[in-house]
Amino acid sequence: MKRIAVLTSGGDAPGMNAAIRAVVRKGIYHGLDVFGVERGYEGVINGDFRPMSLHSVAGIIGYGGTMLKTARSEAFKTNGGFSKAMRNLADHRIDTLIVIGGDGSMAGAQKLAQAGVQTMVLPATIDNDMCGTEYTIGFDTALNTVLEAVNKIRDTAASHERVAIVEVMGRSSGHIALMAGLACGAEAIMLPEKPTDIGELCQRLHQSHARGKLYSIIMVAEGAGNGFDIAAQISGKTMYKPHVTVLGYIQRGGAPSAMDNIMGSRMGAMAVDAILADQTNRLVGTSKGELVCVDYDTAFASKRGIDLSLYDLSLTLSI
Repeated sequence: MKRIAVLTSGGDAPGMNAAIRAVVRKGIYHGLDVFGVERGYEGVINGDFRPMSLHSVAGIIGYGGTMLKTARSEAFKTNGGFSKAMRNLADHRIDTLIVIGGDGSMAGAQKLAQAGVQTMVLPATIDNDMCGTEYTIGFDTALNTVLEAVNKIRDTAASHERVAIVEVMGRSSGHIALMAGLACGAEAIMLPEKPTDIGELCQRLHQSHARGKLYSIIMVAEGAGNGFDIAAQISGKTMYKPHVTVLGYIQRGGAPSAMDNIMGSRMGAMAVDAILADQTNRLVGTSKGELVCVDYDTAFASKRGIDLSLYDLSLTLSI
């Protein structure tokens, strides 16, 4: 009988619950004892383990966030905190720990693996910027949340003939901004990977207005600049007084999309299959649209950037 545990770490992402549910039910189906760890690595340190049953994950697939709760643990990075985590995993006789989270969470799993604890990682972050995978759980839901919000903002921008700046999450990655901007037909997309010349942006706004366009949407990734600072620069160079909307946490909440629930379920099941096949210390990710398991060194060696051809397409279509 194998004993496995599952936790969610770092920022929450829609679809995490589907992944938890898949790990628990697939594990129980194959005769494993499954435990949930509350509040990520902090929970491992504090011994917040609880046995999971089929009933414990009933109905959770339709909700965003994570039923195991999540946290960022500074204590886990210390020798004392890490040692305590190791002792708790040994005391609970956990054979493999499944970690659902982003790059920082995978770094923690790799550290445990190097210390002799078997681990598996499922990629989950709305930013879609994780090493070793083309897709992360939560991205599709966040993208559609942004699109829904922009469709509402557009109505007001058009009514008042305004320039609307929409700032979205993504840290130093522009995946959300690029894909949401392309999906909503934004006049401009500002990305950390592709610095924008404000003068050229203002010229594009002038040209758009001259063609009779009554409003413009500018999509800004948070890593590309502060939306209010950008609005001030545009206001100082043009006649426009942009309105700024910072979407913030709204992008991380809400019911998961079908895509995220499907991917969370598939990735969770694949992690259990890998454990049963004694192929642990791997990330379950996607490559060329297919699910793959890659070791941590391989995963960290490959970080996918944004597709700049899509950025060029957005410029072409926004003329």
